Amino acid sequence: MIHKKNKIFPCKNLPAARSYRAMRQKVKIQFADFWHGDDKIPDNPLFKLLSKRFELELSHSPDFLLYSCFGQDYLKYTCIRILYTGENLRPNFSECDYAFSFDFPVTQKNYRLPVYKLYDEFSALTAEKDVDAIFAQKSQFCNFIYSNALGRERIRFFKQLSAYKHVDSGGKVCNNIGYRVKDKVDFLQPYKFTITFEHSLFPGYTTEKILHAMVAHTVPIYWGNPCVSRDFNPKSFINCHEYANFDEVIDKVIELDTDDDVYRSCLAEPYFQKNLENDYVNEENILNRFEEIFNQPHITPVAQQRSIRNMTKRMLWRLIPTYLSGWHVFQQRTSWLSDLYRKATLHGV
Repeated sequence: MIHKKNKIFPCKNLPAARSYRAMRQKVKIQFADFWHGDDKIPDNPLFKLLSKRFELELSHSPDFLLYSCFGQDYLKYTCIRILYTGENLRPNFSECDYAFSFDFPVTQKNYRLPVYKLYDEFSALTAEKDVDAIFAQKSQFCNFIYSNALGRERIRFFKQLSAYKHVDSGGKVCNNIGYRVKDKVDFLQPYKFTITFEHSLFPGYTTEKILHAMVAHTVPIYWGNPCVSRDFNPKSFINCHEYANFDEVIDKVIELDTDDDVYRSCLAEPYFQKNLENDYVNEENILNRFEEIFNQPHITPVAQQRSIRNMTKRMLWRLIPTYLSGWHVFQQRTSWLSDLYRKATLHGV
C-alpha cells in the first residue's frame, strides 16, 4: 500500500518503504505541452514536487515524458508517457502509459491528483483559524469572479442569488464593480460567501476555485464535482449537490447570512476531515506512485506499441500488391490445365 492509513492506493512494484533516502534516484525525464515554455520547467509544481525525492535529469532522449494537454509535442516521444491534466479531460491510454488526472478510481494506470494540490496556497488549508478575527472582517455579502462565459450553471445561480442580495462580480463575466480583480484571494477576504462553481460537472473534477475561497476564509458555495466531500469537509462549505435545486441552496445561504452563530460554526470547521489532507493529495502517496512508475518492470511503451502496429500495417499493405501480382501469374501459368480439364470433361474422358 502507498500509505499506511490509505486503503485505495495499491502499489505492487515499490521497494521497501524508506523514511529517509540516503541517495536520490536519478530519473531521465522531459516535460512537454504544459502551460509554460521549456525555460520554465524548473518552476513547474510537479518538477518541484518530484525533486523532493528524485534527481531529475532533463533530457531530449528521456526514459519518461511528463506531459499535459496544451499541445502535441508528446507525440514526438516513444518513451514511457505520463499524462498530467488539470482540465476536465479523460486520459487516453492508447496514447499514454500512465495518467494523473481528476478521475476516479485510482488504478495501476490512473492516479487522481486534483489540480488544487499544485497551488502554493494549498499549505494554508490546514493552518489554525482565528474565527473571531475572520468574522470581524466580513463586511460584504458574496462575490463572483469568472472570465469564462461558458459556465451556464454558475451564471444562472449568480442571477438567482442576486435576487436575494447584491452579489459583486469582479471578473470578465457579469462584471458589476467597474474593474477586473487582480489579486483574487485578497479581494475575497471581506466576503461572507464566494460562488465557486466549476465550468462543468463531472465526478472528481475539483479545481482551485474552492481552494481560493477557503484560503480567504469565505464560505464557498460549490458546484461541479458531486463527490467533492471526498476532497473536503462538507461542513466547511455549501455543497449544491446536497440540495434538490438552487432555491434550496439559496435558502441555506440565507440561513447562514442571517444567523451569525450558524455562520461562525461553518467558519470554524476545518477544511479537511480532522484537519488532515485527503489521501489523493497526500504528498507521500503522490511520490510513491511516481516511484512505482519509475521502478516498474520493463514494459513496451504505448508509443512503441503503436509504432509496431503502424509498421506492421505498412508491411501488409506493401505485401498485398506482391501477393495479388503473384496470384495473377499463377493463374496465367495454370490456365492450360483448366482448359485441358474442361475439354476432357466435355468428351467424357
